[in-house]
Amino acid sequence: MNQNQLFNRTRASLACSYAVVMGLILGLLGLGVYRAIAHAHLMALDNELESLAGTLHDSIELKLEQPGRIEPIVKDFFPNLCKNQVNCQLQLPKPQHHILSPITQGNYYIRFLDTSGSLLAVAGTVPEGLPQALNKREWQTLSDNKGISYHQITVLLHTQNGKDWGYFQMGRSFKEFEDYLGTVKLILKLGLPISLVLVGGASWWLSGFAMQPIYKSYRQIEQFTADAAHELRTPLAATQATVESALLMQQLDEKEAQDILATVQRQTQRLTQLVADLLLLTRMDKQTASIHRGYLDLNDIISDSVEEVAMLAMGAKVKLKSEIRVEQPLQIIGDEDQIYRLISNLIINGIQYTPDGGEVKVCLDCCDNYAIIQVQDTGIGIAPNEQKRIFDRFYRVSSDRSRSTGGSGLGLAIVQAIVSAHHGSIQVQSQLGKGSSFIVQLPLESKYKVEGTKLYTEENTIFPMGASIGNLWRL
Repeated sequence: MNQNQLFNRTRASLACSYAVVMGLILGLLGLGVYRAIAHAHLMALDNELESLAGTLHDSIELKLEQPGRIEPIVKDFFPNLCKNQVNCQLQLPKPQHHILSPITQGNYYIRFLDTSGSLLAVAGTVPEGLPQALNKREWQTLSDNKGISYHQITVLLHTQNGKDWGYFQMGRSFKEFEDYLGTVKLILKLGLPISLVLVGGASWWLSGFAMQPIYKSYRQIEQFTADAAHELRTPLAATQATVESALLMQQLDEKEAQDILATVQRQTQRLTQLVADLLLLTRMDKQTASIHRGYLDLNDIISDSVEEVAMLAMGAKVKLKSEIRVEQPLQIIGDEDQIYRLISNLIINGIQYTPDGGEVKVCLDCCDNYAIIQVQDTGIGIAPNEQKRIFDRFYRVSSDRSRSTGGSGLGLAIVQAIVSAHHGSIQVQSQLGKGSSFIVQLPLESKYKVEGTKLYTEENTIFPMGASIGNLWRL
């Protein structure tokens, strides 16, 4: 399985996982919303039914004189009240205007029963098929012949002198309520699949977006492995070819043996340096590299670095000079070996890419509690589209020229790692054919403060330190 297939498979797996999880969440949320709506409407209908039944009960009870007898005045409350038990099961005419007209609008019905459970009268729209037997439970849910549900409340009536008169039952149709819930259920059933499709699409996009850093890191590791293998193969191939040539010779004089050993030693040194550079970068990436921090004088370090590579510049026919633009010594807190390595790498990089007769200049200045180290050259320059990549490992602006001078493409990557470890910054300014300028900013000693056995920066970065800041200590 290649990397693209692995990436797409992982992305699809993540998208499906997101969609399933979101589907469960939306499903549970939809169920909760549905039940909340149903409960709220049911409570509202029951409260309405209970309130209306209570009002009628209190009004009627004051008019009742004998048990089981409906007083004529009760008819004033129910214009369509019917005492005929046979005809009363049919839908009765609805009056156009009345104080209790909501009862006659098709949603409510009323039944009067005596204490034995016999039906005395009905009012409103009486559904067919309701159970006729008296059930004394206060709340009941009933269904008619058409399957329409009704919620019914039963209340005991008393006469004026406190005797049991009979029972008053009032019910309400749930058809509108069930139709409404059916609409809500349909919306949820249709909305959930549509939501899942949208969530699936969004999950695919988000998973791809989230995996981009991983994919980029994988590509970088893959490229790094290929570049490292290529760089290691070059000195190994040269060493192997030299040894094989020596083995084919029947006799070797002293000079030939010395030349062969010198070649093997040179390639071995190149291989050793390459491995050391890779190990250094790996340790600095993991922040496990040993850093001996102490007071450093940048004036002396730059002077010494220029002197150390002066012979290399002379061999390349490049003029090398330094320019100290500050009168007082500039002190920083850092690792002396790494700062030497930083400056030397920048100078060597400038020499390698500067043609014969060119110039490399190292300048030291300061600004706002930062030391500024600038390495300028009059070399081939760097194209704008390549300036962002020059700090990548094994990247070369000019592969042929760099290889001829022995560069591995790790010098600037090491520089950037050292600068980051010392909480500085680096930038490059370059024009094709006119040269390049690398500008490094490092915090001066005044940017740090010491409290007990800890060293702080202004950004509150903490470094453990030894007993004396004047000595070197291990981080």
